[in-house]
Amino acid sequence: MIDLFLQMFADAGTVVNTTTGDVNAYTGSANATGALSDTMKTYYDTELLENVRPNMIYAQLGDKEPLPRNHGKTVEWRKWNTLPNADVLVEGVIPSGKTLGMTSVTQAITQHGQYVTVSDQLDLHAVDNVILGATEELSASAAQTQDDLLRAELLANPVVQFAGGKTSLGGLTSSDVLTPTEINKAVTALKKMKAPTINGKYVAVVHPSVAYDLRQNSDWIDAHKYASVTEIFNGEIGELHGVRFLETTQAPVIKGADLGTNRAAAVNHSGGYSNAITVAFDGSTIAAGALEGRFVEIQDTGSSGRGSIIRKVVANTATTMTFDRAVTVADNDVIAPLGSSTNNNSCVYAVQVFGKGAFKMIDPDGAGMEMIIHSRGEVGGPLDQFSTIGYKFSQAAKIVYNDRIVSIMASSAYAATDTPNVTL
Repeated sequence: MIDLFLQMFADAGTVVNTTTGDVNAYTGSANATGALSDTMKTYYDTELLENVRPNMIYAQLGDKEPLPRNHGKTVEWRKWNTLPNADVLVEGVIPSGKTLGMTSVTQAITQHGQYVTVSDQLDLHAVDNVILGATEELSASAAQTQDDLLRAELLANPVVQFAGGKTSLGGLTSSDVLTPTEINKAVTALKKMKAPTINGKYVAVVHPSVAYDLRQNSDWIDAHKYASVTEIFNGEIGELHGVRFLETTQAPVIKGADLGTNRAAAVNHSGGYSNAITVAFDGSTIAAGALEGRFVEIQDTGSSGRGSIIRKVVANTATTMTFDRAVTVADNDVIAPLGSSTNNNSCVYAVQVFGKGAFKMIDPDGAGMEMIIHSRGEVGGPLDQFSTIGYKFSQAAKIVYNDRIVSIMASSAYAATDTPNVTL
């Protein structure tokens, strides 16, 4: 569960919304400004908390790090590098010391928010409670916004597995659906990478369209059969082969955009690139700026066994691409937007299987999710004509262990009709 830092207000009195305006519940006198009391504002803050929490799926899987005030607008996370096994000691000989290494990753802190205005006439004449309705919609928006931000970060995970034994997104067909075998492959990969479990199990986030097949397996265990003895996650539907599944429509549904003449390219650099942000390419007709903000797949065409890498394009010219994070690729590796593949008209689903501590996110002091309500008297202009209801939060998240996430790319029976939530 995510902790929400809720803003409290200092108005006195208990306000009741009536057909003629706001009145004091104890005296019956009209409230001149229509401001909400402590009690009412606390209630709406609680409403935000209750509506947001059940909808936040990815946030409950991240390691939340406290972020004190006055520590800048960039967060840095550090991890110790793994040491090799001990040397065989020779009597009387001092062994060689090892270097204790550390790797750091940084992420900019961004602030997000949204508000709506409610006119005095709407507040006065509406049959339903307008502020409560607005709060419900804003809380849903807040949850989806944060999950969208986390989903975009987690899609860049370089450990990708393609269903049906395929080697790229473009090779997937409608028969390459998520199966127990694919789950076993992902679990095996995580175990081989020594990824720790989350309370003894790995956890996968799955879209409803690809969850159906798993439920048909005889080894599937519905969540309600073990929830009484095991702490359950929001959205948890069941377990299979040591993986607990969280179902949400926020799970990535990927579809390629129509790129016209903007087709696949090839890495152009003798020897390739090591940990580079910008990569040169050739053999294409990609126009400058055509891929900005989109994801591309960099396919391993050699024998390194690296597999495909998915990266978001920050900027591109006709001969270079700049990604949101560094890549290590070989010369002539294919850079392919999904829109250039044969399955351009169908969706692909990313099923992400997590080990413990795969990604971190901030838990900011004084900048967590908060509900903000301003009365007509505060913001409504000379004639107190409207009030505002909104939310804001600060966000920063980053994958810190690539070897603790496996993204399974699969199709589904609904691939031709589902609406994508990620465009490559």
